[in-house]
Amino acid sequence: MKNSGDEVVVVSAVRTPFGRFGGLMKDIDIYELGAKAMRESIARIGLSPDVVDEVWWGCGDTSNCKDPFTPVVARQSLIKAGLPVSTPSITFDKACVSAMSAAYYAMGRIATGEVDVALAGGATSFSTVPFLARNMRWQGNKIGNITLDDPLVALGYKDFAPVAVDSGNVAVKYSVSREEQDEFAYNSHQKYGKAHASGFYKTEMIPLDIAIRKGKATNITQLNIDEQYRPDVTLADLAKLKTIFGNPTITAGNAPGLNDGAAAQILMRKSTADKLGLKPLYTIVGMCSIAAKADLLPVAPALAIKKCLKKLDMSLDEISIVEINEAFACVPLVSCKLLSCKNFIEEEYRKTLNQIDAYPLDGFQEEKYKQLIEKLNVNGGAIAVGHANTASGARIMMTAAEELRRRGGGLAACGICGGLTQGDACIIRV
Repeated sequence: MKNSGDEVVVVSAVRTPFGRFGGLMKDIDIYELGAKAMRESIARIGLSPDVVDEVWWGCGDTSNCKDPFTPVVARQSLIKAGLPVSTPSITFDKACVSAMSAAYYAMGRIATGEVDVALAGGATSFSTVPFLARNMRWQGNKIGNITLDDPLVALGYKDFAPVAVDSGNVAVKYSVSREEQDEFAYNSHQKYGKAHASGFYKTEMIPLDIAIRKGKATNITQLNIDEQYRPDVTLADLAKLKTIFGNPTITAGNAPGLNDGAAAQILMRKSTADKLGLKPLYTIVGMCSIAAKADLLPVAPALAIKKCLKKLDMSLDEISIVEINEAFACVPLVSCKLLSCKNFIEEEYRKTLNQIDAYPLDGFQEEKYKQLIEKLNVNGGAIAVGHANTASGARIMMTAAEELRRRGGGLAACGICGGLTQGDACIIRV
């Protein structure tokens, strides 16, 4: 792996707490939610807003915007954040991989020389998603009931199975049991609790002051912890939960919630950081994107990480920690199983029919799997943190970087899956 000495670095990385569905953040407008992360990412390093050349911003839903038709969320958020009105931006939807893809696309712009400084991230607010009255425009409604559609049930895509159903089926194919997923979920909460108590998340998280109205009085409550976290959860509690949407293994307990939150990062070349007097938080060694058959969601992080490692001529043995987004508990478990296979070759998926049998556990190494699990999501993951989906890709990057700093440096592999089996990965260095 060659080091040019002028790689792309991240000089600021922040996020809001991730709110519980209908929790304290439920009334925060999506534009202002994004602005909070953007504003803080600039302010905490003392950067002049006019130094930012471009904004790349993920947003997977526009129904909850005040302007649902072409709301240009990035544009509205950056103006509220105090960036110059001359700052170009793009809002895009790549589902859960959006905030990591935002960094990837920003890197590309920096590599071409078109951009020196880019702000990248994303925002999601599940709590503000409205009910929809479909098919009313041309039919009229002189008399009778109106049927409303809830976009959040069953969460997924109308022309495909719910993502929980696909993932539950893939878990069975790879022999990842319900009990393993429940144990993984329990450990996610336990690890998060210890990390938060130690102050680990203070570096990346912006405490939010939230006004709560009770009658005529308004009280201010500070939110400085992710609301999804359940300190008192037990394995017995998780075992009692029923599976959702008829899938075989996934429950509300071994999956994250419908969460609200935003995350932002500022990227530039190392030489630019030096000129601006900024200390890099971490270096992006490499990034990549993949896609595969739509119903194979849990395999996506493994495919992306493997592709990224090959691109950089690196091996997993060089990696100190692994962050794989806990879209469901089975996602990191399935992906780690694949990454532990001696004969798992990422590029083979393009030469097959993209069926699950294209990724057999061929040459599975039990000891390597155990080692990967030890490196995986060591401070908890989305099951405890929450999954504000178009912000999560940036969240796992900054969490990985903070853990590497805590250890005195090293390399991390980050992977995330997105709707209908897309995936992103990155290798970062501190």
